[in-house]
Amino acid sequence: MNEFLERFAQDQQLQVRLTWAWLAAFTLPFIPLALFKRIHPARPLLWLALVPTSLSVMLAFSDAWLVPIVAIDTAFAIVGIVDLCTLPWKSAFSVSRNMTRVASLRMPHRVELVINNLGNRKQRVSVRDDAPQEFTANPEEFDLKSPRRSRVTVEYNATASRRGEYRWSQVHLRVPSRLGLWQRFLSYDCPSTVHVYPDMKQLNEYDLLARTNRLSLVGVRRTRRVGQDHDFERLRDYTHDDNYKHIDWRSTARRQKLTVKDFQTSQSQRVVFLVDCGRMMTNEAAGLSLLDHALNSMLMLSYVALRQGDSVGLLAFSDRVLNYVPPQGGMKQMNQLLHASFNRFPELVESRYDEAFMQLSTHCRKRALVVLVTHVIDEVNARQVHQYLAAQMGRHLPLGIFLRDRQLFDAVAPEATTGSRLYRAAAAAHILSWRAQVIRDLQHTGVLCMDVFPEEMTAPLVNKYLELKARHLL
Repeated sequence: MNEFLERFAQDQQLQVRLTWAWLAAFTLPFIPLALFKRIHPARPLLWLALVPTSLSVMLAFSDAWLVPIVAIDTAFAIVGIVDLCTLPWKSAFSVSRNMTRVASLRMPHRVELVINNLGNRKQRVSVRDDAPQEFTANPEEFDLKSPRRSRVTVEYNATASRRGEYRWSQVHLRVPSRLGLWQRFLSYDCPSTVHVYPDMKQLNEYDLLARTNRLSLVGVRRTRRVGQDHDFERLRDYTHDDNYKHIDWRSTARRQKLTVKDFQTSQSQRVVFLVDCGRMMTNEAAGLSLLDHALNSMLMLSYVALRQGDSVGLLAFSDRVLNYVPPQGGMKQMNQLLHASFNRFPELVESRYDEAFMQLSTHCRKRALVVLVTHVIDEVNARQVHQYLAAQMGRHLPLGIFLRDRQLFDAVAPEATTGSRLYRAAAAAHILSWRAQVIRDLQHTGVLCMDVFPEEMTAPLVNKYLELKARHLL
């Protein structure tokens, strides 16, 4: 009995050593292949490897299985090595990417990939572009069948979730072997640069509505122009909102259609935006940061002002002056404003209002509408805003845009002032009361103020500008 147990133990040790030897023989070559050649076993190879692995269990019952198992393992190794040699090399393909350099925020951007099969056999290829993490690709991957010596073109849409400049580096291919037991990952350098700008769809909509006199659909009111009846601009069709005194009866009789006169306001005036890019602008509203909302409204008003013949400038600042675009007229100025703002993000630093207004006083000496867009929730920043905005009175026309925090207003809603939420509502009400007092103090000094939600800022800001133009406050 003891001899049987000793023999069984020796056989077990032999089987364990043999198993580890075969395991090392099959797995050690995979390591350099994976590290240096980026070659990995495919799923069919793993399923096929279960056959010799399962048969190895038979050695625990009889030594007669040793020769068949060794033969099966050898055949398995030969098939795997032969199929490994059928993997294509990197030189068997070439890849290029075609895309425009300018994209719009949250708008689909078309990307075209061209895959050239330079080999002499048909090949299955999986293609995946190395898009930046700020982009969402649809679809993310393509499975293609590329005939020999052919070219395949695929297209997909990439949607950007953030403004800025982004670099696209590589395109990745995954190609299988002839039997599908192995797969190789190939990467091709295709450098591309994309500038993601704010969505300019609102500008096209405004232009279309302005041509058809339907600006009320986007919240822009018709403002009565004081003392501008002598500044004739054009003739147009009568609408229900027009003053009957402006009807041109001669043109009406000639055209057999009611025609009114349009009058233009004073031109060649200046609008300068001071946009806060500090830590207070990192808050989000409706999925966008406060700075994104500020830039969208700024670009919209810039477009309106430039169409009115005014000059528009921009000064972005945080703890320093980030960039300054001098006020200029003409629609070409829109390109300058877009280029200065598309790659601007809020920074986790305290804003230096003194640096911004010093830059303004140094480079903008002529009277202008100075629009400061910021978010104030503490006394230190409130004092600075009060000090520097009030100091602009007489020299410029200051307009402070104070962005609201919707969470504070939701916290004081009637349904949120019950139970344990009462203390939270009291704290929010205290902050809102202090904030309202800050705005009233500014208004008492003559500073124009707007207290708006970020996502609802564009239309009131345009209306305020048109009102100031009509009242000749510039």
